[in-house]
Amino acid sequence: MATDAQIPPQAENSPASRSRLLAPWWHTALLIAMLLIVSLNGMRGKHALAGSHKLALYLWTMTWEWILTGTVWLGIRKRIRLRDLIGGRWATAEDFFLDVVFAGAFWGCAMFVLGICAKLMHLEHPGKFESMRRQIGFLSPKTNLELAIWFCVSATAGFCEEIIFRGYLQRQFAAMTNSMLGGVLLSALVFGASHGYEGVARMILIAIFGLMFGLLAWWRNSLRAGMMAHAWHDALSGALLRTLK
Repeated sequence: MATDAQIPPQAENSPASRSRLLAPWWHTALLIAMLLIVSLNGMRGKHALAGSHKLALYLWTMTWEWILTGTVWLGIRKRIRLRDLIGGRWATAEDFFLDVVFAGAFWGCAMFVLGICAKLMHLEHPGKFESMRRQIGFLSPKTNLELAIWFCVSATAGFCEEIIFRGYLQRQFAAMTNSMLGGVLLSALVFGASHGYEGVARMILIAIFGLMFGLLAWWRNSLRAGMMAHAWHDALSGALLRTLK
């Protein structure tokens, strides 16, 4: 299905692409500032977050994701529909299952690449899981209720963050730089930088993860497969942390 969700590769270097901003530049600057301020506060306040009530933290996280998505919608609403930014609807059941297959294949490849990157960064060692638990253990669910809400958080992150980073920022940066590759790279950097609460090393891995999500969105001309992979990656991470606590 042809959609307007991403800038077509053949249009990257055309003069017209420079005027295809989804929103004014100040809107993009405001959104990035919101992301980085919260990320910095998360980096500085991890110990405070660790003492927070899990359900309240989960509800706040979902609320913040929707606030950011609403900010994106306010900026783009006069230039593109949110549905088109995502990549349109599934026309058939076959289209849906094809996205499921692409999401699964992408996730498997991404885990392999991230594993290699972690090893090169000397993060691959016997205490790796314990290290990850220390970094993001304050987020992991401990009860069945928390796990159920965690799955809601994961679904929200998959939907909202793909819209924010791969839908809006990636295309906006592509228009600003007149390069789709530039859009992919810059949105990946912002994606990594927005996860300050996970620590510097994991922020680098998250940026690489974001780069792969960006390439998937560019290739598929849609956010749907990325949304699926993003949601179930977060859901599985929480379930694993709970199981192996």
